[in-house]
Amino acid sequence: MIKEIKSKIRFFFSKKEEPYFHLKKMLGFTPINMEYYNLALLHRSTYIKTATGDTLNNERLEYLGDAILSAAVSDILYKEFPNKKEGELTCIRSRLVQRSTLDDLAVKLGLDRMVISDKKSTQNFQKVHINGNALEALMGAIYLDRGFAKCKFFINKIVLEKYIDLYQTVENEVNFKSRFIEWAQRYKYQYNFIVANVDYDKAHNISNFHSRIEVEGIIVGTGHGLSKKESQQEAAKKAMQTIKTKSFKAQLKKLKEEEETTEPITETKKRTLKKTTTD
Repeated sequence: MIKEIKSKIRFFFSKKEEPYFHLKKMLGFTPINMEYYNLALLHRSTYIKTATGDTLNNERLEYLGDAILSAAVSDILYKEFPNKKEGELTCIRSRLVQRSTLDDLAVKLGLDRMVISDKKSTQNFQKVHINGNALEALMGAIYLDRGFAKCKFFINKIVLEKYIDLYQTVENEVNFKSRFIEWAQRYKYQYNFIVANVDYDKAHNISNFHSRIEVEGIIVGTGHGLSKKESQQEAAKKAMQTIKTKSFKAQLKKLKEEEETTEPITETKKRTLKKTTTD
């Protein structure tokens, strides 16, 4: 069973570059139990069946790695930024472990060349986050093989030092939805976050959310993602760009002028109209 997984992984490498040596170079330390890492690279579209009929893929390791990654990043941020408040640390952590960041990191690490998957059933790699999920599974494998200390070492010394400028990330931290809401409330505009549609991919058990944002009835941003939050963040990012455009400002100006030319019905006029209708 494990030999079958190993043989599939070797197919993607030359004889001079075995998965073991590639992982050792990528991780910065020596893997001990390769079975964990082999499994971490096996996407559910190319699963292995055991003699008892159980399915083997990287989903369980992904579940474990998600928690380990969050804990490791939390530990690093807590010690690195002693003056940051809980809310600020949470936002920074969310940015570091969000799907788009993990997908990008996985490619930089070379995991995209190692993941075993059925490309015919997973044509849109970005949609299902195969590479980012494999990175989480890798964290689960590291934890089971070498413990939490090595997980922190990998995140701190390999990921953060080589691929992410932590302080630049902190400086650029943006919550587009919060920024948009602050803008709308400051200028007293009516706004709505609307989940327009949810597509369900039965083959991969994935929901794709489509959201839009309206200001005074004008659509200012649309977005999609694997969660409501992700789709709204994308929509808010686009909205923050839209509200700066001349065309949007012109639309708002036109709406305001139309409102001003519409004569309000006063109480006196209401009584007059009522008297006219009764007569």
